[in-house]
Amino acid sequence: MDKLIEELKFKLIEHLNLQIPCERINPDEPLFNSGLGLDSIDALELIVLLQQDYGIKVKSAEEGKHIFRSVRTMAEYIRQNEVSKSV
Repeated sequence: MDKLIEELKFKLIEHLNLQIPCERINPDEPLFNSGLGLDSIDALELIVLLQQDYGIKVKSAEEGKHIFRSVRTMAEYIRQNEVSKSV
């Protein structure tokens, strides 16, 4: 399985205090509403996670809707936009 997707599943559980095992998170299921059921507070936590862990800032709410559609869309966005941490 994709290493970044597995990493993101773990971070979601850790940062959002989810009470489910990593293997129960389908990388293609929606994060909000009918999927994992995340809410607007969780969205703020995800924005902070992207900025702190990957150096990525979400520019707008519209962009966030696309990024946070699923774990897979988060991983794809990170791969495309991650700021190098080596200085």
